[in-house]
Order: sequence, then structure tokens, then C-alpha cells
Amino acid sequence: MRRFSKPAFLFAPALLLALLTLTCTISTAQQNKIIPLWEKGAPGFESRRTEPESAKDYWVKNINNPSLEVILPAAGTANGTAVVVCPGGGFRLLVYNAEGREPGEYLAKLGITVFVLKYRLPREDGSPYSLEKTPREDALRAMRQVRSLAKEYNIDPARVGMLGFSAGGEVVAAVAYASGKGDAAAKDPIDQLDGKPDFQMLIYPGPLGIPETVPQDAPPAFLLAANDDPCCGVTTADLLMKYRAAKRPVEAHMFTKGDHGFNMGNRSKLQSIKSWPQRMADWLADNGYLDKKH
Repeated sequence: MRRFSKPAFLFAPALLLALLTLTCTISTAQQNKIIPLWEKGAPGFESRRTEPESAKDYWVKNINNPSLEVILPAAGTANGTAVVVCPGGGFRLLVYNAEGREPGEYLAKLGITVFVLKYRLPREDGSPYSLEKTPREDALRAMRQVRSLAKEYNIDPARVGMLGFSAGGEVVAAVAYASGKGDAAAKDPIDQLDGKPDFQMLIYPGPLGIPETVPQDAPPAFLLAANDDPCCGVTTADLLMKYRAAKRPVEAHMFTKGDHGFNMGNRSKLQSIKSWPQRMADWLADNGYLDKKH
């Protein structure tokens, strides 16, 4: 008598659960609204906006139509704060999931309305973009775009911050220490709005854009890195001292170990790194950014 095997899923419930979780994650990401920074494409590069991006594993490249992906808090939990998340990747690629969507989903659970910025990459092979100009252009437009959506998403335009990882921290720096005042005569009303963040959170930020002296209007800062980070531990310590010299609000965490690029800490064996997002949540709470908008 022929014997039939049981379906494979009966022997592997963990595998089935993992597949279902992955499916749900992909479906959620697909449902998130994508907002181009410029309707007709980036100024001067409008003809490139339809060029397809390339993505594999953890990265996204060939970004010619910069955009914001909206990640909303659960219904009834939004507190009025918004954050633009800037993934890292050395301006050669974007670590889009681990340093974009994952932190976005974490912040959304705190009641924050999140906009993950997919910015252009000046250091990618063959890139036509300028490292001196493009990060600031994309960051300013992203901040102004979010403030233009304040009424639609019930956001307090005075509580719009930025979170940057590695090179994403350099994107934040491009707008954090200079005036973001809009052009009152601009034809596009979005460009009339302020592009400076109200607060910033920098996770192992790169050195590009860090000023010699922190200005008196520099946004309050949360800084975090590992002491054994060969790239950005020094940047973080240096920025802390500059904030102290300027007597501007700052909180900094320097962990003994962790190296560079630990993302949200999920893959680390170190308890301090695994739990670092809670330090950020504490800072947000202590500074009133999680208070409900009235």
C-alpha cells in the first residue's frame, strides 16, 4: 500500500510563520504611500525621473526621482510629531530597509508620523550629482514637503525632526546648521516653507557637514555611536563637545563596542546595541516629542 507524506508545512510551523510574516511585511511596505520630492523630477534632472531604481538584498541604488515613503502610526495613536528618516550607505547606495523602514516602523509605534527619504547618491559610479549640493537640496525639499503636508497628516510643523544613520547623518547635517528659510517669492509654495529640522537624531553620523562651531540655532540633538567605530565614533564625540561649547541641548551615548553599521541593533550580540533604540525613545519622551498634540 502506498504511503503519502504529510505536507511539509506540518513539519515546519516556524518556516510557515516566517513566510507569513515576510508576506505581511512586504504587503505593509507596498501599502505605504510614496511621495516624490518633485512632481516633475529633481530640478535640472527631470529627464531622469523615470529611470528605474535597482535593489538587491539590503540596498537600493540608481535613485533619480527622490521620494518620501510614508509610515503612519496606528489609528488614534499619532501625537503630531513627524520625523524624516535618512538611511546610510556612503552615498553609494541606501541601506533602505535596515536604516529606513525598520527605524520608521519603530518610530511609528511611538506615535510619530514617519517619512523615509530616498535621496540621490553622489558617490555612486557614474552619478551626475554633486556631493556639495545634492544632499542639501534633497533634505531641504524633504523637510519642506513634510511641513506642506502638516494639515493632511495632523502634524505640528514645529515638531518635524530628522533621523540619520551614517551618511544619512551627513544629509541631516546639510540642513541642521544653516538657515532653511524658504523663498517667499518661489512659484512652488513648498519652496516657501522652512527646511530646517526642529530636532535631530544622529546614529554613527559621518563627518561631512559638521561645522567648526555649532550655531546658536542648532536643533537639539541625540547622538549615538560605538567607541570602536573607526569611521564615526570621533565625529560623534567631536559634535558633542561642539554642542556643549555652544550650550545647545544635546544627549550622547558612546558604547564600548558595536563598530559601525549596527542599524537598529537586531543582529548584534551586544545587549547595549540591541537595546539602543530605547535610549532614543527615552530622549524623545523626555523632550516632549511624544506628547499628544492638542
